[in-house]
Formats: sequence, C-alpha cells, structure tokens
Amino acid sequence: MGQGVETSLNGWLKEQSRDYAGFEWQGGYADFGVSQSNLEQVKRYIAGQEEHHRKMSFQDELRALLRKHEIEWDEKYVWN
Repeated sequence: MGQGVETSLNGWLKEQSRDYAGFEWQGGYADFGVSQSNLEQVKRYIAGQEEHHRKMSFQDELRALLRKHEIEWDEKYVWN
C-alpha cells in the first residue's frame, strides 16, 4: 500500500485488540482480490506498472481505486 502504510496499519490493528500486539505487516505490498475474468488485464498492468506510475503516483491511483469501489478509508491509516 505504499511506504509507511504498514506502520499506520500496525498501529490501528494493535488498537483493536491485545491479540495483535506482536503483529507486523510485510513492507511494500498491497493486497487485492482479482476475479479470473480480469486476470490478463491485471497481468498487463503489473508488467507496465513502473511506466504507469511515472504518469500517476501510487497514492493517487490507490485513492482513485478506493473511490471507484466506494470503499471508505482514513488517510491517517494509509500514509505516514
């Protein structure tokens, strides 16, 4: 999800329960489900991701994706 997201998510998760006191996210990744019907499109996106992010930042792309799918988020848990 971008640099620093793991730290913010760790803080949020640990606030939810003591059960997560030792939890740590692996750095540098975001996780999204993909339907089989979109698999080839996602493969093409991944192959061209470096070029794509020269035109649109990761942060702007993630915001657009969240808006498109009407997912609520709090920026304090997404970025440093």
